[in-house]
Amino acid sequence: MVNAKKKLVTLRRLKNILQGVRKKKTVVFTNGCFDIIHAGHVQYLRKAKSLGDILVVGLNSDSSVKMIKGEKRPIVPQRERAEVLSGLGAIDYVVLFNEPTPIKLIQAILPDALVKGADWASHAIVGADVVKQTGGRIARIKLAKGRSTTNIIKKILDLHR
Repeated sequence: MVNAKKKLVTLRRLKNILQGVRKKKTVVFTNGCFDIIHAGHVQYLRKAKSLGDILVVGLNSDSSVKMIKGEKRPIVPQRERAEVLSGLGAIDYVVLFNEPTPIKLIQAILPDALVKGADWASHAIVGADVVKQTGGRIARIKLAKGRSTTNIIKKILDLHR
């Protein structure tokens, strides 16, 4: 297992790391905002890790989250979200990205497995075509029912009404 402080890496560093282990290890990639980490996230990430040897998480930067979730998000800044993810045993590496989708990361690292939640239709998974073209596979993981950051935020807002 990688030291938590060394899990947050740049894309350049990640490519160097993966180049050294590529033939011996299976690389799994997933991505998300992971704004308020909850049990559903932990379960999802454990399942993703079980699909290979190295789990890389592409983490939306603050500006990326704002683009896709709106101006009031994220709740938790990117450095803190990265630190929390780095503390999870299932995750080997965390890499930030600024775009709305992780397509550039996927094209750069060419994972053996690309993982998303089952709420994503197979045809809508960004990078699926790239991964399939290089012999990789796509996995859709069933999400924990009723567990989401949006639901947590709604409950908090309800408490203050």
